[in-house]
Amino acid sequence: MRKVYLMTPGPTPIPPEVLLTQAEPMVHHRTPQYTAIFVDVVEGLKRIFLTGNDVITLAASGTGGMEAAVANCFSPGERVLVCAGGKFGERFGEICKAYSIQAEFYQYDWDRAADPAEIKKRLTADPGIKGVFLTHSETSTGVVNDVQAVGKVVAETPAILVVDSISGAGALEMRTDDWLVDVLVAGSQKALMTPPGLAAVAVSPKAWELIEQSTSPRYYFDLMRARKKYADKSPQTPFTPAISLVKGMLAAIKLIEAEGLERVWERHRRMALSTRAAVRAMGLELYARDLERAYAVTAVKAPASIDGAEIVRVLNRKHGVIVAGGQGDLKGKIFRIGHVGYYDIHDLLVAIGALEMTLAELGHTFERGTGVAALERTYMEFG
Repeated sequence: MRKVYLMTPGPTPIPPEVLLTQAEPMVHHRTPQYTAIFVDVVEGLKRIFLTGNDVITLAASGTGGMEAAVANCFSPGERVLVCAGGKFGERFGEICKAYSIQAEFYQYDWDRAADPAEIKKRLTADPGIKGVFLTHSETSTGVVNDVQAVGKVVAETPAILVVDSISGAGALEMRTDDWLVDVLVAGSQKALMTPPGLAAVAVSPKAWELIEQSTSPRYYFDLMRARKKYADKSPQTPFTPAISLVKGMLAAIKLIEAEGLERVWERHRRMALSTRAAVRAMGLELYARDLERAYAVTAVKAPASIDGAEIVRVLNRKHGVIVAGGQGDLKGKIFRIGHVGYYDIHDLLVAIGALEMTLAELGHTFERGTGVAALERTYMEFG
């Protein structure tokens, strides 16, 4: 018998309450029954994102939310600054290119966080920049950027701050309004513990001003159309929503709020620090050098004598533990253990135990049991 443990940074495991909700009979999306559910989801997301701004939902993955941010806020030929310290930071630039928006790239080492001072320098040098794109939690590297510090910098300029928090919001501290984020993009399949296919975009008044001026083409991802439809007496979406996902999202929101948002943040911090203690105890090295706030995923360097892809393969095929490999230039060099969303210490005990066996089978020399012991010890030190 093969039992599978999903330990990737997305998609992530789904709580039973969310799965069962999605198995309920279908409802029509133009009924009071669905409207009540939809409004509860939107208002719940506002509480999780800590925002009073409009929140627009889209039947799309997180990348759809990223594209909506680009297509709605900027016009062809306008200049933006893309902070690219990983695959998902680069994705913003690729989307901008598709919409003929001129992206200036701030490339920084993938194992580091973006430097707010460098962003300020570039904005000062080019006052015509209309927006700054920043990844909150860079899933490809495990690094988390200082959104609060960048928000202060961007707020002093006419530019807006667009943040991809797809693997952040709902697990890591994200204070959208206090941190002066103008457009926040989130996705269902990570911290929000719902299957892929639902994106959420929080939009500030400053961003709406740019949206009203934008000449970029859009139809399905038209945020103004969605905003107007939600403002009706019976709040709806312009097009058929992902009904079952919206219902599942409501169940997930209730679970997050029952635990308490700050307790959720602390749980992720505790699991991340415990995981890192475990891999270090096995003689492994963490990839990221900037680990402050980085509690969604742990990126680990493969031992020099072992292909990181082989670690991922053996963990999966022999032990049933699914982790993620490296992306881009990091392919074969790192593997990534996800602990964002519906995880607790017992999931990590399975993952670290399987990792110990995998490393031993592949020839890595270390004292067996040290990883699991370090995981338990660090976790229990929190009390």
